[in-house]
Amino acid sequence: MNAIKIRNTAFHLHRWLGLIGGTLLCIAGLTGSVLVFWHEIDRIVLIQRFGRIIPAIKRVSIPAIADTVKTAYADKGLTLGGITLPEHADEPYQVWLTDAAERYWHVFVNPYTGQVMGDRQWETSWIGSIYSLHYKLLAGDTGQLIMGIVAFLTLSLSITGIILWPGWRKLIAGFKIKWRKAHIKRTNFDIHKVTGIITAVFLVLIGFTGFAWNIPQAKVTDTIYAATLTPKPADPVSITIPGQQPLAIADLLQRADAAVPNATTTYVSFAKKPEEPFRVGKKQAQETGKYGSTRVYLDQFTGKVIQLNDGVNPSRAEAILNQFGSVHFGTFGGLPTQILYVFVGLAPTVLMVTGVVMWLYRRRVKTGAQRDINVAVEFKQ
Repeated sequence: MNAIKIRNTAFHLHRWLGLIGGTLLCIAGLTGSVLVFWHEIDRIVLIQRFGRIIPAIKRVSIPAIADTVKTAYADKGLTLGGITLPEHADEPYQVWLTDAAERYWHVFVNPYTGQVMGDRQWETSWIGSIYSLHYKLLAGDTGQLIMGIVAFLTLSLSITGIILWPGWRKLIAGFKIKWRKAHIKRTNFDIHKVTGIITAVFLVLIGFTGFAWNIPQAKVTDTIYAATLTPKPADPVSITIPGQQPLAIADLLQRADAAVPNATTTYVSFAKKPEEPFRVGKKQAQETGKYGSTRVYLDQFTGKVIQLNDGVNPSRAEAILNQFGSVHFGTFGGLPTQILYVFVGLAPTVLMVTGVVMWLYRRRVKTGAQRDINVAVEFKQ
């Protein structure tokens, strides 16, 4: 296939994929812009709702927090799912509970007094609603599949847009926007091409990671392990011992601390089934991510470390997979890239509007040309 055919194919794919999925792409982009700073926004929301936490010298232990929440919510039929530890001194413990319908409850506990400050049902909270709209289109598993397809469209549109970019012929033409003495059609096209090329690489990363998360059937993770020649570890499993109860939380945490000394615990995930492991998230000093990428999986009955994912010395495949979250939400470069990603999230809306305008102009030209042909034919007859 020569260059002209490749360009024509890319043009038709770019146009029709954009027209078909434009609205959903806008939804994903606009909600994504909010999610970039959701932790910072939610911190303000929680302070307004529950008040500001006054830091003290010593925090209440994780096992004590778990016991407090279990006791407080014992009559509601909720299961303890996990605990996220405070990143800052004036933030609460965040305890996750689930009910029989697999809905999540978010409980906030003062880390210095152990007092339950309040709770919220995740799916109906402001952030839960935005997250569900972004991730599942508020439509459960079907919505998750649809948004996975939208992520693939984002990837495809970005690649075809890069192919069509005029800057490959003349670099300055690819970044120039004509504002003065230019027809609105030309200005519209220039805005489309410049917005597209500036955000294209980021949209490729966002589209790829979103597709991998939303459609696990595509086995992107398996492909990464295979491509990097990295043996994929088996899923960690606890060996059930008849008549024996799981070890105490304090014991399991102590074993996790011994497995990764001098690391900070960022979250704890409790086993919901006997065969599931007890998981502890750790952040080592060399790690920059909010929660770190180090994970310790322990057998909940014996306390044995079943699997250890070292965030500082990961395998080749893990090194790539560990970056999925940061490149999807723009946290890899701190505040500057987060601000950039807010504008990247707005880009699909700009691109859809300018793309529709270009399509309408093109359609109007074709309609006018066809009208002229029809008039000419009638005149000859």
